[in-house]
Amino acid sequence: MTDVLRRGRASLAFSFFAQGAAFALLVTRIPAVQDRYGVSDALLPVFLAAVPVLAGVGSVTTEQLVKRIPPSLLLRWSQPVVLLALVGVGAARGMAGLGVALAVFGLAVGALDASMNMLGVSLQRTYGRSIMLGFHAVYSLGGIVGASLAWVGAHWHLALWVSYLPVVAVLLPAALVGSRWYVDGDSGAAPGAGEGEREKARSGGSGVVFTMLLPLCLVMTFAYIGDSTVSNWSAKYLQDVLGSSEQLATVPYNVYMVTTLLGRAIGDFGVRRFGAAAVVRVGALVAAGGFAVVAGAPGAWVGMLGFTLVGLGLCVLVPQTFAAAGRLFPGASDAAIARLNIFNYVGFLVGSPLVGALGDAWSYRGAMAVPMVLVLVTLVYARSFAPRSDRYGGGHERPRTADVGRGSNGL
Repeated sequence: MTDVLRRGRASLAFSFFAQGAAFALLVTRIPAVQDRYGVSDALLPVFLAAVPVLAGVGSVTTEQLVKRIPPSLLLRWSQPVVLLALVGVGAARGMAGLGVALAVFGLAVGALDASMNMLGVSLQRTYGRSIMLGFHAVYSLGGIVGASLAWVGAHWHLALWVSYLPVVAVLLPAALVGSRWYVDGDSGAAPGAGEGEREKARSGGSGVVFTMLLPLCLVMTFAYIGDSTVSNWSAKYLQDVLGSSEQLATVPYNVYMVTTLLGRAIGDFGVRRFGAAAVVRVGALVAAGGFAVVAGAPGAWVGMLGFTLVGLGLCVLVPQTFAAAGRLFPGASDAAIARLNIFNYVGFLVGSPLVGALGDAWSYRGAMAVPMVLVLVTLVYARSFAPRSDRYGGGHERPRTADVGRGSNGL
């Protein structure tokens, strides 16, 4: 079983990496996509908004599909669809073809994000210790690699399909081979449970009470509002508000991605040592402090320090929110994660227009205070992140009975 879990963890980590790279390759070449297909500035937001909206539809659909098929099967086939749709974005004929490719990409991304996190949460439950941040760290690494490859393509003025095709040609077969070792959890059925109990868990168990899930949905939304603020406005803020050069303005997002990777790489150790609730509280405070520094920065270098702090703080919130949903609904974790995943896209949709509208109507410095306040709201809900073992005296996540005796060093 130890070898099975190791292979399952490694193959799932590669899936996170491939998704991070694919998504970065798309979003960082949006200007090139706009130029290739002649998409007007007025129409571009419609195309961009359609992707997260359809991803939300894909996530809702996933909740229903996993009642009949295991998440591993859904992940195995949704990831190739995402990668092929990426090539379609670069090679489509005309604006109609672009619309179809983006629609397929959005629907498949929703299924992919939901099923990846379902497997991650169930695998963490089997391990009996925090490993979710590690998966999201690999996603950040994939994003850095994808953004770097996108820069190469832009620097050498490569056609979009020329930039995308070699990457997909490497990632797609590797993902298909790795999918052989995905490990499905039991969606919360207790160790040793009978097939009837496992079927009940897969079909939703006791069900997900939305009022109980709502605090985590809000945290997810606020975290992605903060994330979209950095990804969409950091360059403009440094250049237009803090007076940086055009080259220097490109640095904050890269630094943000690197600090996100570093924070997630060490975050699991913090969760094991201090507990999930404590890590979430610290992350929220650091992220809010980063936005405060950005809002009051006298110059570009202080502004970059602020965005760095934002990355270190925000990076722990999303993985721990998925993990908390799995703990909150141990008999219906797949359904909880699919519903929670929708608010990933809600935050992405709301964040950029909200900051832009406030910046135009008021000031961009003042607009940076909005994600700061929203992230601080996470402190109110931090208790929701505490594992049950924390609530009756333990400081860490309690391993499942079936895993006691394996030891953390063996996995």
